[in-house]
Amino acid sequence: MLTIADLREFGADVDEALVRCMNREDFYLMLVKKAIADNRLSLLETQINEKNYDDAFETAHTLKGMYTNLSLTPVSEPVCRITELLREKTDTDYSALLTEAKSQFEILRSI
Repeated sequence: MLTIADLREFGADVDEALVRCMNREDFYLMLVKKAIADNRLSLLETQINEKNYDDAFETAHTLKGMYTNLSLTPVSEPVCRITELLREKTDTDYSALLTEAKSQFEILRSI
């Protein structure tokens, strides 16, 4: 069962996120569970691999908002870097950032 303590150990800034959630731990945990169930990270990887940077930017920007608002820092940091590269339509190797984001997401999912 996902707990606030687990999220703190993961590296989430739980205190910051709880302020956004009116200090309701149950509401915050529900939102985190929804984020864990979201499959757009794999969609982002597909879009980047296909060099579909416009759609990839939209997906990355959505993920950035979700992960940042929930203060899921270990996942949000690489996604933020990806978003900014895509904003500039940078044709680069995104594999290291994608690997980091996916790895952190899997850790989160396993909690």
